[in-house]
Amino acid sequence: MSEMNVTKATPIYILSGFLGSGKTTLLHRMLSYWKDGGLKPAIIMNEIGDVNLDGILVDDELPMTEMLGGCICCTVRGDLSMQMFELINNERPDVIVIEATGAANPLEILDAVTEVSLTAKIDIKPMITVVDSVHLLELHEAQKGKTYRLMMEQIRCGSILIVNKIDRLQGKQLAEVESLLRHLNPFADLLPAVKCDVDLDRLTTMYDPLHRNHDHHEGHECDCSHKNHETTDNDQEQGCRHDRVNETHDHVTVYSHYFQGPVNSEQFEKFIADLPRDVYRGKGVLSFSDTSSRFLFQYAYREADYLKIAPKGNVPDVVVFIGEHFDKNKLAEQLRQLEAIPH
Repeated sequence: MSEMNVTKATPIYILSGFLGSGKTTLLHRMLSYWKDGGLKPAIIMNEIGDVNLDGILVDDELPMTEMLGGCICCTVRGDLSMQMFELINNERPDVIVIEATGAANPLEILDAVTEVSLTAKIDIKPMITVVDSVHLLELHEAQKGKTYRLMMEQIRCGSILIVNKIDRLQGKQLAEVESLLRHLNPFADLLPAVKCDVDLDRLTTMYDPLHRNHDHHEGHECDCSHKNHETTDNDQEQGCRHDRVNETHDHVTVYSHYFQGPVNSEQFEKFIADLPRDVYRGKGVLSFSDTSSRFLFQYAYREADYLKIAPKGNVPDVVVFIGEHFDKNKLAEQLRQLEAIPH
């Protein structure tokens, strides 16, 4: 691993990728890699909801900034410059990694991060996009909806594409995924992976020649052209940046539910099994009435996982769901009914 000098520009890695693709898994691998190499990494975690559940699993010793209640690229964009400046000056990290919300437009994230260069000396590394290979094939087959267009944007903006979950592909599907990715982004390096297990020494030292002689985000900007998007000529002349941010986020629905007490595990699992298909991602910290342990709950594309945890600090029982146009009121009522069931 190459040595990083804190007197020079702070390297900034941005992790992009759609909801449930595996960004948090990659984040933890990168943090362990840097720590094992004697470096001090710092984390900026961005959640479109008002709770940062992934941060519960981060080592207490690592500096972490939470940006909640919106996306770096628009809603909480104004906070980024100040928080990153404070993080660099107060903690003096060797490297910072930003895990962006899966609903984020990557070009807008890059623009937001480059604003930090006005207050702090930073070195923005080529963007890493984690691709859910299984979900990509499903969406590409339909080729419609704003979720599909957002995933395409994330892929086009990545200089390094982690082709994740290849163990769930069958037959010639891996070749189909790689062919599609090379068509969408012929400039990116493809790293096939299972659970984001990649060569981190290679990942963190890769250099994209498209960034040579470019000032921060210009290399990314030319990669993320709008030629495959539904925009007018006038939109392209103006860059259509803020309009595209609104278009991206209008279809994303987030619902956070704070529990008043424990719920029955079997009833909660049934509720999860019956979630509508337009709920893509779920996270939570739960107490169940039929067990003494607390659990970190994760849900992505019809699959749920529960991990026993002992949360640090005063962490409430909460679940957060992210998807497209689902009925938040219906979900809220169903969850209230779970709380009302006698224990």
